[in-house]
Formats: sequence, structure tokens, C-alpha cells
Amino acid sequence: MGSPQNTILVDRHGQEPWWKAATFYQVYPASFKDSNGDGWGDLPGLISKLDYLDDLGVDCVWVCPIFESPQADMGYDVSDYRKIHAPYGTLADVDTLVRECHARQMKVILDLVVNHTSIEHQWFKESRSSKDNPKRSWYIWKPPRFDEHGNRQPPTNWRGYFAGSTWAWDETTSEYYLHLYAPEQPDLNWDNPECRAAIYQETMRFWLDRGVDGFRIDTVNKFSKHADYTDAPISDPNSSLQPAPEMWCNGPRIHEFIHEMNREVLAPYSAVSVGELSNTPDPQSVLPYVSAKRQELDMVFEFSAIRLGNGNLFGGKYSYQPFTLPTLKAMTSKWQRFIDGTDGWTTVFCENHDNGRAVSRFGDTSTHEFWRRSAKTLALWQTTMTGSLFLYQGQEIGMTNMPAAWGIEEYKDIEAVNFYNEAVASGDQARIDKTKHGLSILARDHSRIPFQWSEEPNAGFCSGEASPWMRVHDDCGTINVEAQTGDPESILEFYRGMLKLRKKHRNVFVFGRHVLLEPEDEHVWIYLKEEQGGDGASTRKRALVVMNFSREERPLLDVAAALGCEGEAARFLVGTDGVESKISSLKGWEGRIYCNFEVAV
Repeated sequence: MGSPQNTILVDRHGQEPWWKAATFYQVYPASFKDSNGDGWGDLPGLISKLDYLDDLGVDCVWVCPIFESPQADMGYDVSDYRKIHAPYGTLADVDTLVRECHARQMKVILDLVVNHTSIEHQWFKESRSSKDNPKRSWYIWKPPRFDEHGNRQPPTNWRGYFAGSTWAWDETTSEYYLHLYAPEQPDLNWDNPECRAAIYQETMRFWLDRGVDGFRIDTVNKFSKHADYTDAPISDPNSSLQPAPEMWCNGPRIHEFIHEMNREVLAPYSAVSVGELSNTPDPQSVLPYVSAKRQELDMVFEFSAIRLGNGNLFGGKYSYQPFTLPTLKAMTSKWQRFIDGTDGWTTVFCENHDNGRAVSRFGDTSTHEFWRRSAKTLALWQTTMTGSLFLYQGQEIGMTNMPAAWGIEEYKDIEAVNFYNEAVASGDQARIDKTKHGLSILARDHSRIPFQWSEEPNAGFCSGEASPWMRVHDDCGTINVEAQTGDPESILEFYRGMLKLRKKHRNVFVFGRHVLLEPEDEHVWIYLKEEQGGDGASTRKRALVVMNFSREERPLLDVAAALGCEGEAARFLVGTDGVESKISSLKGWEGRIYCNFEVAV
């Protein structure tokens, strides 16, 4: 059995596991760094940039799927869990990545995609070959229904995440199979114990034995479906297909399955686990997944905040819904506080591979100056939150959404393409326009364009002679690592400093209690971070975070009163503008932190 170094304890009185105070960095490998000139990012390219990640302050690298795949959904359709998709490299490259990360005291987690496989996976090929094949029940098969005219219909009226039915007809055995996502991604049947055992052995132990330190677990709360497979209620009278997440999220056996996964694999290897938990907006439903005594997952991603602006997750997902700062504040506070008084843990993130860029959604890109200021303010927000911090590649340099002038042909993602084509097929111009507008803000493609390393051709992502798999951003000449390195005013250097500050004062920022102040203020975001435990309330360390989320100058509250200390005891810790401003107001898109403890010079 492998022996990852996950038992190292750090932080709060030496009693917390390493991953709680860690900064995780998500790499979308196709777009991070191309080493061989084929226009596709690869593992050698990632390995060549490990010193950059180490210098940034990264503790763990999360690598999105690199397994063998037909790439119907950018690797989230795995055809062989033990092989590497050739454009990414080889198994030896993974071994090198793990070895080189560990040499820098960084860890590595992989993306575990086991709600579904590719249609090309050998398990599915066997399952579809005949109704009596031993692997038939490793997937979910159902006979057709027939309407009053004798026309064949899917088993249920469920609409999938990528548009269309969740059921695909298979001529080989004249039955439908379930796929919550694309037809090329058939869902595994977790109710089958042999299937679960194979998942544990071939998709988890195989990689843990090679030294990886854990997994981000894709669609973790969809493993257990409601087995009666009944129609969803009609919520969209204009469609024959209906959204039905209640039929497959948080199903009747989900906690049994995840506890078993932990007992059989995660715990024996001391492997860290972070689950993708969608459609679970109630904290009381999330806590069982992350409660230490339940022995399921270490932490999960809950998406209420990052999904602000989306319509519903199905037909209207890309009908953009504007939101206010109080809404974002309330949502953030809710998921900061839901672990209070419990043995659970939480995560901090505002970007990932499935959403538009944070500075384009929560910040201000109207001018170059507001872009820089707002990106630094977002950095201040993220690095002062309670929980394990997750950064997405390019977030640290303020990468933005694709230019609005780019045409729809630049969108490559299966979800964006399907939703746009569905709108076009409707013939409704208003719907088409709404979809295009929503995609320009929210589409997954925005986070997937090539990483911007330098002013060189193709932004240094690949050679100038290569043709990158996605178009390089028009602003790469001004927004890139090379331009920001060493610039004390840059977003990159601010992130580097804030990650050090976060670790230095981890008991306040990582483990501290979050208290939202002035929740209804539509321009200024203020919260208190307070060290927990200690000798008493009067001696606890506190930090006050104040951020102006508008372009106009705003008044600054009484800092000492908010910190609960005498005036001279309130100290300036750090700010997005560098030195403390003596004026009693915040500039547009300015953020500051004040504290009640001594600040080392």
C-alpha cells in the first residue's frame, strides 16, 4: 500500500491535518502549458512550472482529468482509468509530477470521475453487449415506454445537464441507458457491489499506490439514484423534458456509499478528499458529508455563491440573473458559518473550470485600473476566508472572460454548444440573444482558454508556430505572469503576499470565526475574523476586513469599535493599495485589513 504524507499535522495547536490550512491550485492541463508544440497542454509542461507554483505559495496541485478519453467532455468521460490520454503524456510523467511535487513539499490530487465512464470504456462495452452479460448491471438500463400512438419513449421525462434526455437508446439490446450528462457518458450503477469494488481498485488504489495524495471527487452526491425512476413533475410546460435533480442528487444510499469509499480506500491511505456537491443548498444536508465523525469526505464544494447569475441549471441556465452585493455577502456568510460548533470543514473558492472568470463576474473589468484594483480586492476576500483555499489557474494574475467581440464559434465546450444550438432550434430570437449574453458571462469556456505566461506569441502557452486548441486571449500582452512578476502593484505579487499572510495568521484567517457586519450595504463588504478558543474573548486575535465593491469612494466605519478595542490598539495589517491611507474612506475597489494584534514590520 502507498504511504502518502497526509498524516502530517499543522496549525491550530498542532492538531489539524495539513489540508485544512493548505492552498490548493487547480490545473486544467489542456490549457496550462504545452511542452511539445502540439497546442495542447501536457504533464511535462505542468512539471516545468512547478517552481512557479511553489513560489506562489501552493501546497497542493489538483490536476483535472488526464486519463484516456475520447474527450466528449474534456476528459470527464474516461475510457481507461489506468492510462493517460496520450496528448497529456505518460504514466511515467505522472510519477515524475508526484515525485517533483513532493520534493517541493507540495502534494498532488487527481480528479476522480466515477459517477459515469466513457461509452468507450471496456466496462460499458461489455455491459451493452447483451442483457445477460455479467457487467450488464454495472450501468443503468431500462426498457422503453410507449405512448398512445405506439411511439417509443424514454423511461422517464428527465432532462439532462447538457440538454436533451438523460436516456439514450441502444439498438444492441433494445433498451435505454441512463446518462445525466452527454450520451457518451453512461452512468455507473453504484447499487452493484462488484461495480463499486472495481471502482475502488482500478480508479483509486491504483493511483494512491503511485503516490498521489487524494482526489477531488466529481459529482459525488449523484452516485445513488432514486431507484423507482418515475417522471419528474412538470416545471417547464413548454418542454417534454423536465429538470429532475431530486431524482439523482443525495439519493437514498449516498451516505452508505461514501462511507464505504472512505473505509475501503480513503482512510487506509490517509488520502484527502474534496467532493463536488451540487444541488444541495441546505447546510443541514451538507454537514453529514463533511462531519469528521461520519467518516465520509474531508470537505466539499458547495456552489450557491459561485452559481450566482445562473438561471436554473437546466433549460434556463444561461439566462443571466443579475444579483446584488448583499446577496453575495449573505451566501458567503452562510457557507462560512455552517460549520460553526460542528466537526465539519469548508472550502473557499470563487473560480473553477466550470464557471466564468471571477474578476469578470464579481469584479470590474470596465477599465484596466478597475480590473487591477478589483482583482486584488477579490484576492483579499478569498485569502481571508475560513476553510481550505482553492485557486484556479490564472486567477492569481486576474485572467478575464473571453472578449465579448468573439463569435460563438470560439465556444468549444459541449454544454455551451448544446445550449446555444437548443436556443437556435427554438427559433426564438429573444432566447437566442439571452443565451448568447449568458454565455458571454457564465460559460465554462472562459476558464479554459490558454494560460497567459508572457508576451510571447500564444502567450507563452505554446510555441509561436503551434496552433493552440483554444484561442489565446486578446489581452495576453498585458495580463500575463511575466509582466506581473516583480511588480509590487500587480495582482500576482499581491496574491503571493496574501498567501503568506494567510499562513502566518492562520488561526484568524483559516480557522477563525466569520462574522458579517452591515449585511445590507450595497457597496461595502465588511466582516470580522476572530480567533477561536484561547484565553478569553478579550484576548482573542481579531481582524477586520473592509472592501469597497464599487467604483466610488465610500466612507470607512469606526475600525476600533468594530474590532472591539481602543483606538490605538487597532492596527493596519495590509491593503490592496499597499500602505495605509490616512483618509477615513475607501477608494473605489479598495480593500484593507485591520487587526487588534501586533504587526511585525
